[in-house]
Amino acid sequence: MRRTTLLVAAAIAVTALTGTPAHADSPYGQGLDHCTPAESGPLVCHFDVAPGTYDVEVTLGGDTAGATSVTGETRRALLPETSTGAGERIRRSFTVDVREPEGEPTGPAGSPGLDLVFGGTAPLVAGVRVTPAPATPRIFLVGDSTVCDQLGEPYTGWGQRLPQYLKRGVAVANHADSGESTVSYLENPALFPTVQPLIRPGDPVLIQLAHNDKQTDAETYRANLTTLVEGVRERGGRPVLVTPIVRRWFNADGTLNNGTALLVNGLGVDHPAEIRGLAAGLGTPLIDLTALTKARVEELGPEASKALYLTAEKRDNTHTSVRGATEYAALVLTELRAQRIVPERLIR
Repeated sequence: MRRTTLLVAAAIAVTALTGTPAHADSPYGQGLDHCTPAESGPLVCHFDVAPGTYDVEVTLGGDTAGATSVTGETRRALLPETSTGAGERIRRSFTVDVREPEGEPTGPAGSPGLDLVFGGTAPLVAGVRVTPAPATPRIFLVGDSTVCDQLGEPYTGWGQRLPQYLKRGVAVANHADSGESTVSYLENPALFPTVQPLIRPGDPVLIQLAHNDKQTDAETYRANLTTLVEGVRERGGRPVLVTPIVRRWFNADGTLNNGTALLVNGLGVDHPAEIRGLAAGLGTPLIDLTALTKARVEELGPEASKALYLTAEKRDNTHTSVRGATEYAALVLTELRAQRIVPERLIR
C-alpha cells in the first residue's frame, strides 16, 4: 500500500477558534477530512481511514503559552497534557489502533475512521499528520470492564489510559470487554476468536480476567487461562498474565478484605493466587496488579482511596475513575518497563 500522508494545518488556538474547519485530503480519495471545534471548545479531527494502525504526529504550540492533551476514538488517552511556551512549537507522536467497533468489541460501533480530540487547560494545535503504519507492533489487552475502553464517563478502564505513556512505534489494541469471564471470552466469536488471528509474532498480549469468574471453579479457571496463553503462543505472541485490580472494600483496621476486595470468588477460588501459580507453571511473565493496586489503595486509606474508584459518583467500588485508571495504567507501564516487555525507547 502506498504510504500516503494526511496533513491538517490547524495553526490556531482552540480557545480562539473561528469555526472554519481545517481540511486534509483523505488518503484513499474518499473526500475531505476535517478539524472543527466541538460545541464545548476542543478541536475535533476526523480522518476517513480504514481499520489498521496509524502513526500520528502533532505539532503543538502557538503565540501564547499552551497546555494540550490528545484523546482519540472511544475516550482513549493518547498524549498527556503537554506544555508549550509562548511562541514555541513542539512535535509529539504516537501510534493509534483503529478498529471496528472502536471501543468495546461487543459495544456500539462508534464512528468509522480515526477521531482525535485536542483538549487540556489551554489547547494550542499547529498541525496533525496521520500516516499508515501497518507493520507496527501492538500490545493486545484481553480483559473485562476494569480494563476496557469505556464508552461513557465517568467509567474508565486502565487500558483506556495506557496509550498516553507510549511513543510512536507501538499501539495498544484494547479488546477488553465489559462483563466477560474466562468462559465467555473464549466462547464469544467477537472476543478471543477475533483477537487471536490478529496477533503477530512478538506482540505482547496482556490477559486480566477474574472479576466475572464468580462461579468458575479453580480447575476450569486454570484451564481457560491456559487455553488463552496457548492460543497467544500459537500465533507467536507473548502472553502476559495480569492479576485483577482490587475492589475498594476495607476491613475495620484499614486493610482490604481478603475475600471481596482481593478477588476470592463464591466457590472459594483465589483468582490472584491461581494466576500467580499458573504464570510460574507456564513460564509466562506476570504483572501482579492485585498486589500493586492493594498497596496503593491501602496507602491512601478508606477515605482518600474513594477518588480512585466511582464510590462518590456511582457507589461503585469496583470500577475506576479517570484518576484511578490513570494511576493503575502507570503501574502496568512500570512492570512493562521493568520486565522489558516493551522496549524503553517506546516508553514516553
